[in-house]
Amino acid sequence: MKVIWSIELVLLALLTLIQPLQAQDWSKAPPAAVQKAAEQGDAGAQFVLGAMYEHGQGVPKDDGQAAVWTRKAAEQGVAMAQYNLGLSYITGQGVPQDVAEGVAWFRKAAEQGHAEAQLSLGLRYYTGQGVSKDVAEGVVWFRKAAEQGLAEAQFNLGVIYGEGQSVPQDYQQAYAWLSVAATNGVANAVKYRDFCAQQLPPTQLAEAQALATRYFEASRPK
Repeated sequence: MKVIWSIELVLLALLTLIQPLQAQDWSKAPPAAVQKAAEQGDAGAQFVLGAMYEHGQGVPKDDGQAAVWTRKAAEQGVAMAQYNLGLSYITGQGVPQDVAEGVAWFRKAAEQGHAEAQLSLGLRYYTGQGVSKDVAEGVVWFRKAAEQGLAEAQFNLGVIYGEGQSVPQDYQQAYAWLSVAATNGVANAVKYRDFCAQQLPPTQLAEAQALATRYFEASRPK
């Protein structure tokens, strides 16, 4: 998995995640200004400077420096930076590979409501990578990410309910989440959803369809 810090993500992060910390839009500032602000401790500038080093935009490409500045922003509580630093440790990009450390940073971001971090943390619990395997805990984080609209989390949740993995088997819940995942573009969700539909009598299927509609509407971006 490659760490991807596009300019679009940087701008989104600045507007949605760091705005309470900092009003300046550092993604449009000259590199020298970003560097100066980062050195003075501005979390938003630190995050953007890390992205600049990762892409080699305005500064020489340097994964090590990217990780250094991303860590500084992460230590100030920027959720996107915490998530990206977690990915760096998982992949060993710019830092020595350390899955457990990566999971620790995922957790920090997930606890702040970062949906991708919640999904990543759920996957680690589901597979037992970097933490003791705990499918039930994975379900907790998958649900949080699913409720924020992440299709992969919605799919995972549906499969888990359909198979009864560390949760009571529930074809209605499975159908509902798989329907939402399918609507959000997960092609594999269709066959699993249709299988669950075959396990439900008409009345329960109608309830599951209504549940799917509620889940879809609730998980759409506000």
